[in-house]
Amino acid sequence: MKSSFILLLVFSTIAVAHQILDPLVLPRPLILEYASGDDQIFQNPTSNVGKEEVHLRCASWRLAGEANNLAPWKTVPADCGAYVKDYMTGKAYRFDLEMVADEAAAYARSVSLVGDGMDAWVFDVDETLLSNLPYYADHGYGLEVFNSHEFDKWVDEAMAPAIQSSLKLYEEILRLGFKIFLLTGRSEGQKIVTMENLKKVGFRDWEKLILRYISPLGFLIE
Repeated sequence: MKSSFILLLVFSTIAVAHQILDPLVLPRPLILEYASGDDQIFQNPTSNVGKEEVHLRCASWRLAGEANNLAPWKTVPADCGAYVKDYMTGKAYRFDLEMVADEAAAYARSVSLVGDGMDAWVFDVDETLLSNLPYYADHGYGLEVFNSHEFDKWVDEAMAPAIQSSLKLYEEILRLGFKIFLLTGRSEGQKIVTMENLKKVGFRDWEKLILRYISPLGFLIE
């Protein structure tokens, strides 16, 4: 019997990427380092040369993040705040999302389903189905250190909009006959609001929503 398990993880945003850091580990600080001879350029960011250099370095930082080649980081580099905002609110981010969704849909259409109920498609939730861009817009597009308590308040509002290209892909996956499983780093305590949010923006008929579980002993099970 053939089973198809496809994990769609859209690492689609650098502004919202965050990682809970082990306080006992000292990660390499993420700093844009410049050659000493170029220091004067960045002391005058209004110059055309300075702006171009910062843009290129921020683009390099973004590429490293998307390729998972960065050490743990807490915030977007200060010089890259404007770059990240422009990317997230402009056409480039939307085009990137659409490209990934189109490629995933093409792959899904190429799969021959057995029809035994064992063909499954796994979606992540945050930044794949639901966009938390409104939250990050209110928090500097990643310039602020991630605050899990503030983010939980946002989650509890169940106001995250759908990523439209992902919603289109989701509907096609359903039509093709896959069983959909949703996987998220949100806690079990946020299950109801997460389901409410998903349904409100058009996601439906998933097989199971899998969340994090913290045992009574305090162990995190993912």
